[in-house]
Amino acid sequence: MTLEASFARLRDRIESQLDAALPSPADAPRRLHQAMRHSVLGGGKRMRPLLVHAAGEVFGTDPHRLDAPAMAVELIHAYSLVHDDLPAMDDDALRRGKPTTHIAFDEATAILAGDALQTRAFSLLAEAALPAELRVACLQSLAHAAGAAGMCGGQALDIDATGQLQSLEALTRMHALKTGALIRAAVRMGALCGHAPEADLARLDRFADALGLAFQVRDDILDVEASSEQLGKTAGKDAAQDKSTFPALLGMDGAKAKLAELSAVMHDALAAYGEEANALRALGRLAIERDH
Repeated sequence: MTLEASFARLRDRIESQLDAALPSPADAPRRLHQAMRHSVLGGGKRMRPLLVHAAGEVFGTDPHRLDAPAMAVELIHAYSLVHDDLPAMDDDALRRGKPTTHIAFDEATAILAGDALQTRAFSLLAEAALPAELRVACLQSLAHAAGAAGMCGGQALDIDATGQLQSLEALTRMHALKTGALIRAAVRMGALCGHAPEADLARLDRFADALGLAFQVRDDILDVEASSEQLGKTAGKDAAQDKSTFPALLGMDGAKAKLAELSAVMHDALAAYGEEANALRALGRLAIERDH
């Protein structure tokens, strides 16, 4: 089976499991449950759950051990998008080619849906059929990545920097928290489920850090070069909101050179592994080459 076919099957598996893990839209409170499902199902690259499975594959992990961490990281990502799109944040009306949650429902419901998705993520990990020590390690990784020391902290820095010219160092640090921390947690949870030794965790952290930054650099490039139809979200938002971006600071050629540099870092980080890391390598390429 090709990697593309394998990823397609995994996405179907993840979609089916997320569907089962979310509350029924027929159960009360129906509007909240419908909003949660609208926010998660029927779209998205599923990059983060794919990374959980790909990292676990390096160590020959049973895929069933990876299901709960994969769902949990995707639910955290989905909640962050719901809140990121709110009028108080990025104020966007389009996500994954459909109306954002607060547009499809209302602001209060969107806030509650994001809150409920976050708590569901942690309950899935806490209830997973995994050894208690492993559950705690995964919970710790995901909580650290999602909170003030990770994604939320990065979002706060992003808000503070709107309308200001950031240094390259500050922009890199912001995105290491806002985007990179959750990607790093996805890779780390997959490796933890495979009983990866500390040396391997350190190598995969380097891979994930480079991938997270590459994902954001590519996002900045696409915000300039792609259309809203391609992206499934509003193009040109960074310039409209006067945000610092990698193309703005480095120029478009410089931003693309940065992608090449990060690609080399990812390649080197995985050099110690054989074919078992091919899925991780492919996801690294996808982060750099994607068109949406």
